[in-house]
Amino acid sequence: MFSTVAPRYDVLNDLASLGQDRHWRSCVIDALAPQPGELILDLAAGTGASSVPISRAGATVISTDLTEAMVDVGHKRHPNHVFVVADAMDLPYADEVFDAVTISFGLRNVCDPCRVLSELLRVTRRGGSLVICEFSSPTSLFTRFIHRTWLKIALPVISRLSTNAPAYSYLSDSIMDWPNQQGLAVMLESTGWANIQWRNVTGGIVALHRATRP
Repeated sequence: MFSTVAPRYDVLNDLASLGQDRHWRSCVIDALAPQPGELILDLAAGTGASSVPISRAGATVISTDLTEAMVDVGHKRHPNHVFVVADAMDLPYADEVFDAVTISFGLRNVCDPCRVLSELLRVTRRGGSLVICEFSSPTSLFTRFIHRTWLKIALPVISRLSTNAPAYSYLSDSIMDWPNQQGLAVMLESTGWANIQWRNVTGGIVALHRATRP
């Protein structure tokens, strides 16, 4: 699915989110607070759009994604970045090698999210941090109505501009089925993460969860 949409993925994301995806990436950087000299894993990095701001902050970022076509597009756009094709549920990295790890809009796309959270815990050094940016549950009835209306009406229109319309139908379904803010916090706690906090962005349409490895 992601292979077929790779060439236009970033443009369609910008359109589907009304440009909010750039704001969400900015919020991730604020939460991650990358420092020069740090080694950071950007999981489900796709074409690397989420990795570029991390690199600009001076950190070394390893962009990792399952879909080879997305990574190929990323290589062409960002030839100086390090891209790795790998399965989020079986990361090819040693224990405790990253100062921080992050995943944006990818956790709901894996078969076993808790296994991915455990893998991220394994590869993060003690005291290191995790930042998750993911669609969540709007905090007001009005925002919830606008959000669901957008998913049901606007996304199908946007999907016709892509090379794989069913992919955007899946996007809508996966957002609706994903746990709310508290539900993801429970998943984080169950996999060993500590100091779990979350921040609602765009009225809770997106939530940033932050945690640390004890």
